[in-house]
Amino acid sequence: MRYPSSWLQGISLGESIASELRLQIISGRIKPGEIISENRVAADFGTSRSPVREALKSLSSEGLIRLERMGAVVVGLSLTDIVELYDVRFLIESFVQQRLAKMDRDQLLVTLRRIVDRMELAVKHQDAVEFSYQDLSFHEAIIAAADHKRILHLWNSIRPIVMTVMLITTEEIFSKGEAKLGSVIGKHQKIMDGLASGDEDEIQKLVQEYFADSRQTLHRSLTDF
Repeated sequence: MRYPSSWLQGISLGESIASELRLQIISGRIKPGEIISENRVAADFGTSRSPVREALKSLSSEGLIRLERMGAVVVGLSLTDIVELYDVRFLIESFVQQRLAKMDRDQLLVTLRRIVDRMELAVKHQDAVEFSYQDLSFHEAIIAAADHKRILHLWNSIRPIVMTVMLITTEEIFSKGEAKLGSVIGKHQKIMDGLASGDEDEIQKLVQEYFADSRQTLHRSLTDF
């Protein structure tokens, strides 16, 4: 698996290198305890060491590597780490969706329906990369619509890892066939139904159900890595 080139447009070379290394670390191709050499990475990407340092700094801030004198030591991301990441996602979305119950949601719901249409099209074309990107876009649209600066800042701090985990798990979900993909789309439609209702209790119930099911899917997908 390679990091999708379509996801790299408009970002710096350092961010691009970080994205590829992040995918290799989370998928287990680069294992905990391995040393990442600046010179080797620079040679692999045909660049100077400066953007590599930028990439390693980002990965260090995410806790995926530990910077030491001999180089960058891979820490990796355990299943517990990823489950905790989803706990943070749940806290964010539970808050923002209940906040949205008190706000005008009409334009958001139009946006979400369009995203789900694109997810269905990605299933039709067996495009796991596009499906995972639209899945991320769905949740990101909800978070952005809540118009909460600090929550958005928190989301952006975990976004690169969330995006990478989504890419990995979506590849696994696609291998399960259209019925499984249909159930994933159905979960997103339930989220839209909850938001459309404006009922805070119903919204909370549906968010809890969504993330409980997502944690199970996550565990099954990542135990193979």
